[in-house]
Amino acid sequence: MKIRTAAASLAALAAVSLAAPALAAPGSEAPSSKALGKIAVDFVHLTLEAGQREDGYVDAYYGPKDWEDAAKANPRPVSALRKEADRLQAALGKIADQDLAPDERRRKIFLKGQLRAAQTRLAMIAGDKFSFEDEAEGLFSVRPVLKPLKSYDPILAKIEKLVPGKGDLAARVDAFQNRYVIPTDKVEAVMQAGIAACKTKTEAHIKLPEGERFDLEFVTKKPWSGYNWYKGDAHSLIQINTDLPIYISRALDLGCHEGYPGHHVLNALLEQKLTKDKGWVEFSVYPLFSPQSFIAEGSANFGIELAFPGDAKTQFERDKLYPLAGLDPATAKAYGELQAAKGALASAGNTIAAEYLAGRMTKEQAVQAMMKYSLYSRGGAEKRVSFVETYRSYVINYNIGQDMVRDHVYRAGKTEDARWKAMERVISEPTVPADLRR
Repeated sequence: MKIRTAAASLAALAAVSLAAPALAAPGSEAPSSKALGKIAVDFVHLTLEAGQREDGYVDAYYGPKDWEDAAKANPRPVSALRKEADRLQAALGKIADQDLAPDERRRKIFLKGQLRAAQTRLAMIAGDKFSFEDEAEGLFSVRPVLKPLKSYDPILAKIEKLVPGKGDLAARVDAFQNRYVIPTDKVEAVMQAGIAACKTKTEAHIKLPEGERFDLEFVTKKPWSGYNWYKGDAHSLIQINTDLPIYISRALDLGCHEGYPGHHVLNALLEQKLTKDKGWVEFSVYPLFSPQSFIAEGSANFGIELAFPGDAKTQFERDKLYPLAGLDPATAKAYGELQAAKGALASAGNTIAAEYLAGRMTKEQAVQAMMKYSLYSRGGAEKRVSFVETYRSYVINYNIGQDMVRDHVYRAGKTEDARWKAMERVISEPTVPADLRR
């Protein structure tokens, strides 16, 4: 998971921004390029001020501190911010594509999606109601197709054969998985080893920014299992939630997703290649509820499979992580098969979230549905429903995002090198969901 969070006039603030070394604009620009740059500056101010109206709206910011201070000192009311988002979207529409270089056209498309998300989220903050599908499309530029829960019954039937026995399947799966919990005193060593392995795989294919680094921290009482707080200058704080037992599979899952080639690498590359090298200021701020999150979560989830394709993940866990955790390596294959089978249930959570948020399921019914169709333990299901309450349609980014990134990367070629190059383009360019369909 990725999340976080004016005494001077906007004109004055824009002048300050353009003077900031890290965000310096190119020396000579065509009028359309300058207009695009001005919209980008105003978008950053809009986002920072919206972040003062909703906790968690801003996931990361590493631009000029003066801008952040100004947003905190004098944020506009939501009604004014909605008008500003509309104004910027209209201004963006007046910039002719033929007057822009190819990379600037992609920049324009990216900003269009980010502004549409701002319009949607600000409307939600103001009290407007959307269906699950409309909300997801407005925020993330993808309209989810929700499958009926009964369509997942054949998958559950297959899993029944992997965990035979009597009684409730979710209970049997929970009991089986509890044999693979990392002992508390070994969690940090196993997680560090997992992250290091993900980094080694990534460095073999992607040149990382010089001096990139992360800090690892263990926390409690969070609705998510892991989080990357990007600090700027290629530095992340990766937090792991220890509220619930941590299974052996989570070491590589979280190491790749939050770190390499996931959120840490994506943010570091965007900062280096777009914010610093191009002076594209809009990439110095990350609004959580935006198409940027669809790309971030989808690529981070697919990054696990890219780094450890096929049986490579189970084999690495068996040979390196099971001994560190004090678990029996001989049982790794059975556990890996179960995890792979459960992956086919990922999008069931979208349907449950939509039903619950629309009031067609009670909270207890949603918890029970998560237990049955996502095979969570009772505690895991309650945690997942808490996540849905907090982040709503954000859940589509993990499974639909992963599927779309996977399809896009696989179309690039059958070789490992071709696929990693495609992945690097996804996470270092102004990629939007529509790019993944091409």
